[in-house]
Amino acid sequence: MDVFTFASRTVRPARPDAIDEPHLGRRSAALEVARLLGRPQPVAPWTLSCGTRLTAVWTHGGFKGYAAGADDHSIVAHHRHAQQCSWAAENRRLTATLRPGTLTLVPATHDGYWTAAGWSEVSHVYLSDKRLQSCAQQLGTARPVRLVARLGQEDSAVARVLELLGQEASRQSAPTLFLEEALDLLCLQLIRRHSAFPDTRSSPPRRGLTGRQVRLVTGYIRENLDREITLEELARLIHLSRFHFCAAFRLATGKRPHEWLTIQRIERARALLQDSALPIIDIGLSVGYRTPSAFAAAFRRIVGDTPSNYRRQV
Repeated sequence: MDVFTFASRTVRPARPDAIDEPHLGRRSAALEVARLLGRPQPVAPWTLSCGTRLTAVWTHGGFKGYAAGADDHSIVAHHRHAQQCSWAAENRRLTATLRPGTLTLVPATHDGYWTAAGWSEVSHVYLSDKRLQSCAQQLGTARPVRLVARLGQEDSAVARVLELLGQEASRQSAPTLFLEEALDLLCLQLIRRHSAFPDTRSSPPRRGLTGRQVRLVTGYIRENLDREITLEELARLIHLSRFHFCAAFRLATGKRPHEWLTIQRIERARALLQDSALPIIDIGLSVGYRTPSAFAAAFRRIVGDTPSNYRRQV
């Protein structure tokens, strides 16, 4: 087999000349990867509130060198091509073929020497440990979660989540509610499949929200279409965790929260477009889209046409 794993534990940098980022007060995983590859990455221009960063889907060639341990967990999904890769750390050498649908996971503080030959299309999530432990607590884990190092691990589900996140990372502004849902799903899969302690005590609810809870949440969404809405604030309205809220909302409405939000925004926009005196760019802003391109893409996805063409037809 060409897939190897070893349990996560603290690994101190083996080189005394490893460079830190004192101006940031932390060691950035994204910066360490850029140094290793010898080129910048297409990192999203924004950072999530928990400190997590994403890259768009991109392609890089072979590389060789040392990467110091970082404060973030590096999760890499491989989408196209097959790249031979090895990772040596603490007298261990892992070797794998990085194929489409495989996952590489470098837990926080893990360093090592890397060698790779060939090309690989990838997307990265630099996940803050704060976000991971927050999700673990909501799932009811008895103790802090420790991720397990992976190299070339088959996991098409996690790879698909990272691909979706990579698509959002290519946007100048991204839908917060969708990112929060996708990041929670990623954490859930990491804890259950790639953790040394996958002892989650809670399970998704088997019933949806009550009628009163649905009205409370959907009313709140409609009143706040012009701004970013987080999962945390929606779940807090009815005193549920983010995980339980998402599952219960979908059971009750048939839609995920971000899908329901998008539909409501576009329905509001369709009504406003009937007033020809309102500029289209202002309509987009009023329903929560920061750029005309983001508004047009969402409108086309729901309606099947651009806002301007739709206006001409009504």
